[in-house]
Amino acid sequence: MSEAPHLLVTQDDSILIATFNRPEKLNAMSMELMALLEEAVLRFRDTTELKVMLIRATGRYFSAGADLKGDGGSSLPKTGSGIREMHRRLPTRMRQIWDEMEAIEKPFVVAHQARCVGGSLEMSLSCDFRLAAASASYAFPEAKFGILPATNGVSRLVRLVGPHWARLLIMANIPVDADEARIMGLVHKVFPDESFEDDVMAFCRHLTQQNGEMMGASKVAIELSTDLPAHQAASVERLVNSSLMLGEGYQKLMTAHIASIGSKKG
Repeated sequence: MSEAPHLLVTQDDSILIATFNRPEKLNAMSMELMALLEEAVLRFRDTTELKVMLIRATGRYFSAGADLKGDGGSSLPKTGSGIREMHRRLPTRMRQIWDEMEAIEKPFVVAHQARCVGGSLEMSLSCDFRLAAASASYAFPEAKFGILPATNGVSRLVRLVGPHWARLLIMANIPVDADEARIMGLVHKVFPDESFEDDVMAFCRHLTQQNGEMMGASKVAIELSTDLPAHQAASVERLVNSSLMLGEGYQKLMTAHIASIGSKKG
């Protein structure tokens, strides 16, 4: 009997759902899983009717991170520059996939039903929305081996939670639970375990109701504003809004809204 696919991809109306499907291997991110995930990400990017991509998992781990056992792995380069180049061009294409997810002008949602560590946490940092079940937890185990998370784990974590909390996860190598992750800004919402799947789907369906042009433009504007001084960031929002407000969608929605206010007064 052949092994089940490492990633299951389904569609619920305009939501593309990618489910890690290796619960017996703690959903370790194998070469097969990564190839299927990249395929799903590109399908989401290139399919107009798809509005939201949800990444989730089954089992007692969201994911234990990279599959260090199953994919064998080659010997380490013998120089520092060789190791840096190895990180940049991992055969799993992790860095490239995370960058693409961050760049695509549609929302990615990741739902952690359980423990999320290592490479899977790095992937999650590239998503627009991170949702946690109450029993979820987070860690970067790389410190146990005397190294750092190296597929943008440090850089993206610092941008999201700041150096204060990044030190706790990376330098101190201390796991955090879902409530702590919400406090530090690592996750947006924590839902009860019992209703987690329903709550996640309700969140995704809410996103599908938002204006697509606004979502894409705001994703770009937010990313730019992160790195710019306040006065330049304000120019970005004016520039983006000038384009959105000239669009037919804004004018129709505003006209309808004003008409509805008038009818209520009457």
